[in-house]
Amino acid sequence: MNIVFMGTPDFAVPCLKALADAGENIKAVFTQPDKPKGRGYKMISPPVKAAALEMDIPVYQPLSLRKGEDAEQALAVLKEINPDLIVVVAYGQILPEEILNLPAHGCINVHGSLLPQYRGAAPMQWCLLNGEKKTGVTTMMMDKGLDTGDMLIKSEVDIDISDTFAEIHDRLAECGAETLIRTIEAVKAGTLVRTPQDDSQSTYSPMITKNMSLIDFSEPAAVIHNKVRAITGFAFLGGKRLKIFRSELTGKKSSEAPGTVTEASSEFLTVCGDGELIRFTEVQPEGSRRMNAADYLRGVKLQTGIRFTTGE
Repeated sequence: MNIVFMGTPDFAVPCLKALADAGENIKAVFTQPDKPKGRGYKMISPPVKAAALEMDIPVYQPLSLRKGEDAEQALAVLKEINPDLIVVVAYGQILPEEILNLPAHGCINVHGSLLPQYRGAAPMQWCLLNGEKKTGVTTMMMDKGLDTGDMLIKSEVDIDISDTFAEIHDRLAECGAETLIRTIEAVKAGTLVRTPQDDSQSTYSPMITKNMSLIDFSEPAAVIHNKVRAITGFAFLGGKRLKIFRSELTGKKSSEAPGTVTEASSEFLTVCGDGELIRFTEVQPEGSRRMNAADYLRGVKLQTGIRFTTGE
């Protein structure tokens, strides 16, 4: 079966490698264009491109699949390849109907949630923000809607209260690869079952924005903890920005005002809006590196009673 793979970030790489390891005939990889990154604005290739080149798979990087000369050239390439199946994993572009209808077996997407919940761009982050206890991967037949196509195979993954986005991301990436291979096997065997999504049960997970990471200590400890592990939190302490990468719920209470640091020697405890104390365990001070909270506290020697704010 001739396959075209479309994907861009790290999340998509295990799926591409799984297809190659399974001996599938990957005729081409489509991925987003290289982008400048860092202080020197060096052009950086997407992870999927790097993986494809290592496997000697032709790579195409159109700016758009929907309009302009790039779109016309991409469509011409796809028509020449005449794929039996297109596999899409976190590609970052919307496929036009002409491409969706091109392969004999359609276009299959690997989505990082248990559809119809968490359609959209950031399902993993929103699962953590909402304190979900489980998530998973769904393969689906793509249609012109946003993650609205018929579901194929689902795989569940448990979420622990301490899991961060990075950990869930990596587990779902591997889960996605396994689920994709099961889906491909069902396509070949003619046993694939399509289940329409119940739109009344759907939820949407929009893109994450930077301002969403600002911690409001008037919120409950669980909400703040979920924010930290989902998208990394930040607030201001002594007029300086402090990023929070890891936190823990303590179950301890305080009558101090929200945002007050009640312990800053052996551990880093702060009061939240419900009176619960949250423990910060990994932070990054402004202009410095990411570090354990214990190392941070030894360097800055905070006074107990200092309060976090939401502005400089």
